[in-house]
Amino acid sequence: MESALILTIHIVALFTVAMLGAYTPYIRKLDDRQIHLLVALSAGIFLGILFFLLLPEAIHESEEGNIKDVYVMVTILGGFLAILLTDFLIKHFHMASCPCECHKDQHRHKIGTLSAFVGLAVHAFVDGLVLATALISGGEIAWLALGGMCIHKYVEVFSLSSTFLLSEEDRDTAMKYLVGFSLITPVAALISYFAFNGLSVEGMVGLPLAFSAGTFMYVAFCHMVPEAFHREEQDVKSLIFLIIGIAVAAAVFILFGHGH
Repeated sequence: MESALILTIHIVALFTVAMLGAYTPYIRKLDDRQIHLLVALSAGIFLGILFFLLLPEAIHESEEGNIKDVYVMVTILGGFLAILLTDFLIKHFHMASCPCECHKDQHRHKIGTLSAFVGLAVHAFVDGLVLATALISGGEIAWLALGGMCIHKYVEVFSLSSTFLLSEEDRDTAMKYLVGFSLITPVAALISYFAFNGLSVEGMVGLPLAFSAGTFMYVAFCHMVPEAFHREEQDVKSLIFLIIGIAVAAAVFILFGHGH
């Protein structure tokens, strides 16, 4: 099968799976309690992706590229600080346009959603780079990468879509963001494939994965987990859902890995 056709199949499959993940939280209308439990589930998925996938892969790929651990750690910190700065700027300009205290929760939800979007967008771009390197490597690894990444992409976009429920954006606006997000990995894969085809790609994704891990770390710890426990009267249920989310991410990792 020609490489162009294989690339096309991968791109179409990833986009289709991502859109399924985007629509799932919108299948039925949820009340505030159910939305926060859904966010708790998503927070667990975020934590699972961070600790089972991103951090180990960042370290492994960096070792393959003979990159020192200190550079990996600094890059992780850089990703964390990049989203922190993004958060600060969004908060500064958004609150300046509407400084009223009565909308404080609404502002926090919108800022959290935007932070999650930016952080995941970085990771989605790296996913495209990873997929391109798998395609360039050839053989069965490309199909293993597709299988693992499709499952991974579904839970990732499902989690992002869940945060849009909190932001109270209308469905059409949320879907525009989610369609744009779902296109990031396919477009990045396309660009990376033609940019790096014929070159040695071993170990080249280590630092991008480390940066992505840093962005995930900030979004998970500073937005998703606090929001999951925002309603004190359902803390126990939120904890259970968070643990289930971690278990889901762990199961995906054990069964499918990341394909690279």
